[in-house]
Amino acid sequence: MSSREGGKKKPLKAPKKGPKELDDEDVKFKEKQKEEQKKLAEIKAKATQKGPLVGGGIKKSGKK
Repeated sequence: MSSREGGKKKPLKAPKKGPKELDDEDVKFKEKQKEEQKKLAEIKAKATQKGPLVGGGIKKSGKK
């Protein structure tokens, strides 16, 4: 009888890496990203309040 171990065996999972040490540049970059994310969220909230910008849809020609 054949065994059920056909094909390649999956490699064992690598152990998780420990927490990284962040430089001053990394900290500044992450803060800048958070600020940009907040700005985008505010802009998105304002845009949803006003409604659609253009309500025209598809324009059809006058020919029939």
